[in-house]
Amino acid sequence: MTRHTHVAIIGSGPAGLTAAIYTARANLAPIVIEGEISSTSDQPGGQLMLTTEIENFPGFINGIEGPELMSNFRSQAERFGAEFHTAKVTRIDASNRPFAIWTSDQGDGDASYLADAIIVATGARSIMLGVDREIELIGHGVSTCATCDGFFFRGQEIAVVGGGDSAMEEATFLTKFASKVHIIHRRSELRASKIMQDRARANPKISFTWNSRVVELIGGDQLEGVVLEDTITGERSKLAVTGLFVAIGHEPNTSVFEGILDMDGARYIVTHDGTNTSVEGIFACGDVQDHIYRQAITAAGSGCMAALDTERWLESVHAG
Repeated sequence: MTRHTHVAIIGSGPAGLTAAIYTARANLAPIVIEGEISSTSDQPGGQLMLTTEIENFPGFINGIEGPELMSNFRSQAERFGAEFHTAKVTRIDASNRPFAIWTSDQGDGDASYLADAIIVATGARSIMLGVDREIELIGHGVSTCATCDGFFFRGQEIAVVGGGDSAMEEATFLTKFASKVHIIHRRSELRASKIMQDRARANPKISFTWNSRVVELIGGDQLEGVVLEDTITGERSKLAVTGLFVAIGHEPNTSVFEGILDMDGARYIVTHDGTNTSVEGIFACGDVQDHIYRQAITAAGSGCMAALDTERWLESVHAG
């Protein structure tokens, strides 16, 4: 049976849950469609569910585990009346208001919800290497965020995989902590801009491993090294590192909104005047529209913005 709601929030990372807290406190009784437990890229709680200790989220002097932080967010939203639906959004009809939303547990029949407003907070996922135990070792030597985890590798020898601007930026940043940073690239030339290349090449702590790809992770509960394969000769070698930062790109979770919302060339949702999208009544927040900062705190902040924008928009529509 199709249900009506004032606000449907799609996604349950820091952005979505913050939006849920604010809209719930505004008596909008939001429904949070939080994703599927079986999905690694669209799971309830977002990427922080794969993160161990977080030390840079304000208010937690001694740090907090990612899953615990997301559990606290969720409980706080529930306290104010937010309702959660554990499923994935499969289709949206934004041609009329209220907007129609279908979910993975509903099938192709009637829509699951009719929503006066939608807040999109589906986030983005790091593109991973695809090697065994990669996800298992996130937070135990493997990372996708230098600014989040660099502090934990003081005085250690680590590696960054990638050849673009992000990889050069992460490697340069990590030299503040690590004793040595290896940049592993599958080609003999970098894709990064010249200024970023020059900056990395000039750093005495950075070395380059060319024509190589990571094919195996070494270690038990903690990363101890990687196995590299030469992309030309196929020869394999071991590199002893205690940290591996994957910097080969991010992909926003926007496939369900293609043809509905305006996106940039990298498929991030374009917002204007705060969190407004190209469709009136649909708002976007967090990493799904932010390819620059990608931090839990900035995602939470934009979730607050989206909630306030949504509340004001609904008031203006009803007033009109």
